[in-house]
Amino acid sequence: MSESQDLGAVIARLVATIQTRKGAPPSGSYTASLLAEGPAKAAKKFGEEAVELALAAASESDERVAAEAADVIYHLLVLLAARGVDVSAVAAALAAREGRSGHAEKAARKND
Repeated sequence: MSESQDLGAVIARLVATIQTRKGAPPSGSYTASLLAEGPAKAAKKFGEEAVELALAAASESDERVAAEAADVIYHLLVLLAARGVDVSAVAAALAAREGRSGHAEKAARKND
């Protein structure tokens, strides 16, 4: 897999692009228009895309699932940007869960 297709590298480039769209004229880019409409609109769009991915995963081709997953990741990153949540906070939350049983991690969240 080339660097240009490595998921981490693609996400890093996408995060950088989304950041450049903040404050840009909404008429110039889809990303800028989502960001201009605020977190609620970004959250709604993310939810729609997540449902589309779930439906595709149940009955469509692997190619369709990959395309829908790409939409979910893109819209998640836009949502995070709209909320002002840095992706490093997400990385830290994931890193904190590494090496823990999923069951134990979930039980610990119920106690918080």
